[in-house]
Amino acid sequence: MDALAAYSWFGQLSVVISVVAVCWTMVWQNLEHIRLQQFFARGFNRRARRLAAIVDPYLSVTFEEYEGGRIKSSDAFKEVRSYLTTASTRDVRHLRAECGGGGGDKLVLSMAKGEEVSDAFRGATVWWSAAAVPPPRDAVPYWSRASRAERRYFRLEFHESHRDLVLNDYIPHVRRQGRAIMVQNRQRRLYTNIHREGYDDGWYEDVWTHVPFDHPKTFDKMAMDPAKKKEIIDDLDMFKKGKEYHNRVGKPWKRGYLLYGPPGTGKSTMVAAMANYLDYDVYDFELTSVKTNTELRKLLIETKSKSIMVFEDIDCSLDVTGKRRSKEEEGKADDEDEKDGDPRRPSKKDAKSRVTLSGLLNFIDGLWSACGEERLIVFTTNHVEKLDPALIRTGRMDKRIEMSYCDAESFRFLARMHLDGEDAEGHELFGVARALLQEVNMVPVDVGEHLTRKSVDDDAGSCLAKLVAALEKAKEEAAKPEPAQAEEDEGKKGVVVQAKDDN
Repeated sequence: MDALAAYSWFGQLSVVISVVAVCWTMVWQNLEHIRLQQFFARGFNRRARRLAAIVDPYLSVTFEEYEGGRIKSSDAFKEVRSYLTTASTRDVRHLRAECGGGGGDKLVLSMAKGEEVSDAFRGATVWWSAAAVPPPRDAVPYWSRASRAERRYFRLEFHESHRDLVLNDYIPHVRRQGRAIMVQNRQRRLYTNIHREGYDDGWYEDVWTHVPFDHPKTFDKMAMDPAKKKEIIDDLDMFKKGKEYHNRVGKPWKRGYLLYGPPGTGKSTMVAAMANYLDYDVYDFELTSVKTNTELRKLLIETKSKSIMVFEDIDCSLDVTGKRRSKEEEGKADDEDEKDGDPRRPSKKDAKSRVTLSGLLNFIDGLWSACGEERLIVFTTNHVEKLDPALIRTGRMDKRIEMSYCDAESFRFLARMHLDGEDAEGHELFGVARALLQEVNMVPVDVGEHLTRKSVDDDAGSCLAKLVAALEKAKEEAAKPEPAQAEEDEGKKGVVVQAKDDN
């Protein structure tokens, strides 16, 4: 009897609980006061967090490699990576080695993917780990998965009781130390842009590849007029010290240089001398491999401050002459490019660059030009008269430097540098060569080549003799009439002779 009563009691209780649950659900769904619902929800979430803190009292902060919609590499990630080059070398078993700055045998060590290292700060212990995840398989075409970069990140874990110390003091300390180590290990680099298919799929990767920049050219080794050289150096000094000025007038901290002149006059070596003088990195833009204006902007964003962005032979890289085609003409040209006999081959329309003059102008002088600071933009060209005036106006190309033929001062400098230790100026052929250079145009690179010793028997006399012979030959060739002019003169002479015969 007692068992039957108990069974009946439990049955009634289950019915009551079911009714209460149904009523509670109806009340919860039909609450008129949302704040009351939020109060209960917050209370539940708070209790859940407290329970989670008891089970796992450790927090984490993740530093991903890219930020801003994966359009820009993270400065915080780079600073953490540099900081860990010192912290991780103590206990980590697997390290990555990279060449350090300053040359020599120095290596910069950092922990490899999957490793973990601990660090101490004001009595608190934290743990760093390095990891990477591949992009989703459906984010990239199957043929380019092998070339896609992983998404790398560093994770910092610490006890909840050290939350304020880590967030307010330790992380700023890590970033400061990381920046200092980056300066110490800095290796100047020469960058060039690379193009990969599937670039705009939202998964970003390095768009620059680089080699160490160790070009030996400096201003004291450049053959040019001393006054002109000093003018360029003074201009660079003012730019490097011009942060306060540019902020005061509201201009991005950048400056444009246009180097123009015949081939062999030293435009590329001028860029190297500028980079060595300022201690800047160099970004060599290959515009023919940039497909769209969007790609050009991404390249700009990924350049660092304290750098020189170089566009060599800008008149050959894009259609930046004054002769602009209309949209109808562009469409006809694209249709012609589409006509290809082999359907398996990519069309020329898809292969060629779609960077426009407008996109390039916005790159160097538009809103995007303010992304970064302390950067020089250098254009080089052999035919300045072919460039669109909008491209080289003041504000875009602020300083124009003409790299011309070898003059008397440049010749004296080259002779002293190539014929080191010999009294070249006292040689009788020195004056002959200098006089010929007033009559014949010869670029400095050719003059230097003739003055270079080719054997152990060469001396100042033999080198100057080779230069004089080359100058005299160039003078004779310059005196010869052009083929078209010669034919025209022959035609006129024939007409005169025929007229005499007729008489």
